[in-house]
Amino acid sequence: MAASNAARVMTPASWRPLRQELAPRLVDARLQLHHAAQFLAAMGISYLPARPDDSHTNMEWLEPINALASNAVNGSSRIRLALSPQPFALHLLADDVSRTTLPLRHVTIDEAVAWIRQQLGECGLHSNAFTLDRHYTIPSHPVADSAPFDDTDSEAFEQLAAWYSNAASILGGVAASTPNASLVRCWPHHFDIATLIEIAPGSTIGIGMEPGDVYYAEPYYYANIYPSPPEPLPPLAGGGSWHTHEWTGAVLPGSRLGRDDQRAQIESFIESALRAKR
Repeated sequence: MAASNAARVMTPASWRPLRQELAPRLVDARLQLHHAAQFLAAMGISYLPARPDDSHTNMEWLEPINALASNAVNGSSRIRLALSPQPFALHLLADDVSRTTLPLRHVTIDEAVAWIRQQLGECGLHSNAFTLDRHYTIPSHPVADSAPFDDTDSEAFEQLAAWYSNAASILGGVAASTPNASLVRCWPHHFDIATLIEIAPGSTIGIGMEPGDVYYAEPYYYANIYPSPPEPLPPLAGGGSWHTHEWTGAVLPGSRLGRDDQRAQIESFIESALRAKR
């Protein structure tokens, strides 16, 4: 397990082109990334008080290091774990500066846990308290049965980084301009990054990006509306459509994106879903 000592520094957020023809090809990379993200969720589970909404387990996108990051834990400094999709690696952050990095190619979950515990111990935390035990399930993948991580399909991991980076930027804009919107966070259960908007008491709309799931084997933007809007459901902009199986919401799969003005297309879709709710 070779470790390097510097995280890649990214330029300020700008739109990263999404290749719609690759959207259905991201399943394996997405599942590996989802399992690796559980290291970050484990920071909250292991060291922070449990919150009823599970927000102690969530993550945020840090554009400067191209990575998802856990909630902070107080050790000898403010400690966070971060996960970059490309290059596929874990970072130990102290006061949001990368202290050390573990590339994940050919590394197993058990090996990564051993590395994490060593780093946490050196940062003044009780290393044996770190646990991957969790109260929810995630989709299966061979890495959960001791297979090593494999990021040889670097194009797929790079596209997932683009999906999260773009989503953090778009959803951050929605949250900043919409009253009663939550912070934009990524959730380890379904691996979506989202903001929840309270329209009125008992009436919400969740706007987010899901990198793929049992409903769509590709990344998609969604607007999950509660309670469901009355029929007939209004038309949606930007190539969006209504999902009505098991939950009702607006969806825009990655394969429907155009090659140009992708941000404008996604923002148009989100605004049309907000109009439908209002």
